Amino acid sequence: MSAAGVDDLVLRVDGSKPVSPAAVEELLKICDRAEDGYGSGLLVAYVSGTPQPGWTKEISVGLLTKWERAVRRLEHVGLTTVSVAAGVCGGTALDVLLATDVRIAVAGAGFVVTSSGDATWPGMALYRLARQGTGPRLRKAALLGTSIDAAEAAAAGLVDVIVDQADEALAELAVVAGSVTGKELAIRRRLMLDAPQHSFEEALGSHLAACDRALRRATAA
Repeated sequence: MSAAGVDDLVLRVDGSKPVSPAAVEELLKICDRAEDGYGSGLLVAYVSGTPQPGWTKEISVGLLTKWERAVRRLEHVGLTTVSVAAGVCGGTALDVLLATDVRIAVAGAGFVVTSSGDATWPGMALYRLARQGTGPRLRKAALLGTSIDAAEAAAAGLVDVIVDQADEALAELAVVAGSVTGKELAIRRRLMLDAPQHSFEEALGSHLAACDRALRRATAA
């Protein structure tokens, strides 16, 4: 798996391990660093692994709530977030991948909506899949827990690109991301995330306010 740049924040998510207080804390800490302005590059999450049978035995709804809130916070940080997926990704690895802006799959990667025993896990990965992806393969994976290979994931919009090594793709993203400030990124991301749940009339005010802000910035410059 390729290395991120020296100015990038790096998160490593092992999906073979179930949600834990330590995983929540690690995710919150990297969000803190991103929001404190650490680094000038990307926030790169290297994700891999999927839970083994029995992974839900020690998990509480309270812990799941903390994890989902941490993932939601990652979804809104003021840096461009990138996932680099290798191997089979499920559980926390899939959660984090679905919350990032750009998804890179290393050749041979696969994705699975984790099972909790008799059915697929009804976590927020299902919510994000429904909002972000399309096609029968994703529906089948969400309902039956079947795996999706990298090519199928790309065709369904789950990942953006498949590569042998992620270095070049990360370097290109860092150049593009460097031209967008954290505040502008956050505004655009919020508008896109909110779009599926708002009508045109409901969304119009927010989009016009963002346009007004852009016009005022251009005039000031």
